[in-house]
Amino acid sequence: MRKSRQLRVVAIGGGTGLSTLLRGLKFYVAPAPGGTPQLAYAAPETKPPLIDELAAIVTVTDDGGSSGRLREDLNMLPPGDIRNCLVALSPDEALISRLFQYRFTGGDLQGHSFGNLFLAALTGITGDFGQAVQTSSQILASRGRIYPCTMANATISARMDDGSIVHGETNITASQRSITELMLTPTDAQALPEALDAIASADLITIGPGSLYTSLITNLLVRDVPQAIARSSATRVFICNLMTQANESLGLTASQHIEKILDHAGSQIFDYALINTGRVDAKTLDHYARSGQSPIEADLNRVRSLGVTPITGDFIHPGEVLRHSHDVVAETVLQLALETSTV
Repeated sequence: MRKSRQLRVVAIGGGTGLSTLLRGLKFYVAPAPGGTPQLAYAAPETKPPLIDELAAIVTVTDDGGSSGRLREDLNMLPPGDIRNCLVALSPDEALISRLFQYRFTGGDLQGHSFGNLFLAALTGITGDFGQAVQTSSQILASRGRIYPCTMANATISARMDDGSIVHGETNITASQRSITELMLTPTDAQALPEALDAIASADLITIGPGSLYTSLITNLLVRDVPQAIARSSATRVFICNLMTQANESLGLTASQHIEKILDHAGSQIFDYALINTGRVDAKTLDHYARSGQSPIEADLNRVRSLGVTPITGDFIHPGEVLRHSHDVVAETVLQLALETSTV
């Protein structure tokens, strides 16, 4: 039986957004029964063990860079986003991050990261990418489980605002047009059963932050995933990005982000939306404005009209590259779940 006031948490997404969130959530994961002290996460400050089980469900449609090369050469799922999550959940993140993110600079390995090759090697040994991910988590004593959203060799295509169809994540990202619809091939790609089980038993489900289409919506095109979230009695939270993004969300407000996701999901999958209302400094604004990006407008009344309750605050971690403050976001969503869930 679980201890009282502990949560089963599922975080869905991809890219740097998901790993940023996991970096904050892992501080709250309860130590495993009988775990050895050296495997316990040494947090810089004491955090209450609010999380009983933490699972990350990760998109696997990347086809560029090291991930794309391994996908083509070895017929395996792209490991890049999984690698980032392994690093984020690692007890010794500083060392593991340097090792797993290390990129070779010469020869046939040029451009490959060590973490991607590590997952490729384990896939060869186990014969199964999903098992390779779980084995990697065990080796690294990860403070949570990581599941590819699907084991299918899935690719994405996008209908752009001029009606053209662009195939592949790399080509979509390079396009100068805006996405209006995302499609997954094969259309009947099956969700990993363990991912669906995690959603079914969750007390808190988060989606985001991350690229609207290529990190978030792509997960919701996998068969049974949006339906499982819609059926869930968990507290379901959308974590909105801080800035708009070229190709994916230029000019979109917070409510429009939610509308795009709900349109692709085909059902209501959010109860709350975490929306930043903190100020971005002028220098950073100018940096992002050069590529047409701007802070996402917090049109809160429109968000409420979608049946979603906005949760506002300053969620920015300051820096030249804007990121969410992982500790503030993690604490906010966990407290929200404790107040609203039936734990």
